[in-house]
Amino acid sequence: MLEAENIRDWRDHDVVDAEGSRIGTLESVYVDTATDRPTFAAVTTGLLTRRRITFVPLDGAVVAPAYVKVAWSKQTVKGAPAIDTDGELLAEQEPELFAHYGLDYGSGSTRRLARR
Repeated sequence: MLEAENIRDWRDHDVVDAEGSRIGTLESVYVDTATDRPTFAAVTTGLLTRRRITFVPLDGAVVAPAYVKVAWSKQTVKGAPAIDTDGELLAEQEPELFAHYGLDYGSGSTRRLARR
């Protein structure tokens, strides 16, 4: 499990997949609102004129001095729900995000993710 203490230090690190292929740049980390544990990375992807923020789970991720390696393939991450670089992840989008990765969202109307 990743510790949340140094989340700000991770910002602007490269995010790579399990094979080492670069996915994008870490924009921010979203924590579980119940536990305050890092849960998803928000990754800036795309070309300069077509950038977007895509989300990837941090379960199984490894933080190194120059990158964050996630346990998901680049293809899977690029197919995940995304937002504009100046947008925000809405509570209504969270279940779709969890479903994309086959993760249990749970039930209830409370928000599961918060940006850090």
